[in-house]
Amino acid sequence: MLLNVIERGPDAPSTLPPVVLLHGLFGRARNLGFVQRKLATTRKTLAMDLRNHGNSPHGPMSYPAMAQDVLETMHHYGVEKALVLGHSMGGKTAMMLSLITPEAVQSLLVVDIAPGQGGFTRMDLPPGLDKLAFPPHLDLRSADELLRPLIPNDAVRQLMVQNIRLGDNPGWAIGMHDILQGLPAMMGWPTLPASAQYSGPTLFIRGEESPYIQPTNYPQMRHLFPHYRLETVKGAGHWVHADAPRRFMELVENFATQTENASPA
Repeated sequence: MLLNVIERGPDAPSTLPPVVLLHGLFGRARNLGFVQRKLATTRKTLAMDLRNHGNSPHGPMSYPAMAQDVLETMHHYGVEKALVLGHSMGGKTAMMLSLITPEAVQSLLVVDIAPGQGGFTRMDLPPGLDKLAFPPHLDLRSADELLRPLIPNDAVRQLMVQNIRLGDNPGWAIGMHDILQGLPAMMGWPTLPASAQYSGPTLFIRGEESPYIQPTNYPQMRHLFPHYRLETVKGAGHWVHADAPRRFMELVENFATQTENASPA
């Protein structure tokens, strides 16, 4: 499946490894826009809408399938190897890509998610969102009001509103049915062969206030990613890049610079 992509890069050709950016659940490529714009001054960047999100096609959700989508899209854009950065669900997709096709991943940067069960538990989404009745017309304010009784959390509701098609004949612009059907798989982590491992440079960035990377995850992280290191961003929650953009960007740029000449995994 070819994914919708926002492509940015410098005016002149760059010899630096390209960067692929993968958003989290109910997000879209533009959510990592400031990160992409910064990195695109020196290298080619591809920010992707994962399947069922943004303007990408819809279909059943699983991390192996989503990793394959990313690989096919990279090849379509002429990228054989990249630094792959993923947040939350995008982080699990990035990890899966590195484990299935390590030769496509120059280096791996995972934001606030671990390779295991967990993630997204604080979204508190009601059942039946895919069957929500929409009025004949919606603007941004009325869309917010429509969701308010169902999703009282302001941050989660704002995330969901961006996925509504506004104007006449409104509705979900995303594959809501496939997403809700796939939530157990997105919360989980597939069983992998004992030999599965990515030996390239790997950085995990976690928010200090987020519960999604815990010491209980460290053994699995070390088994799958033997050269990983972990950075904790003080005062940040799950959306680390939004809570502490300056520190987050510093970590990303330092990692990108340090791994520019990484040997093949």
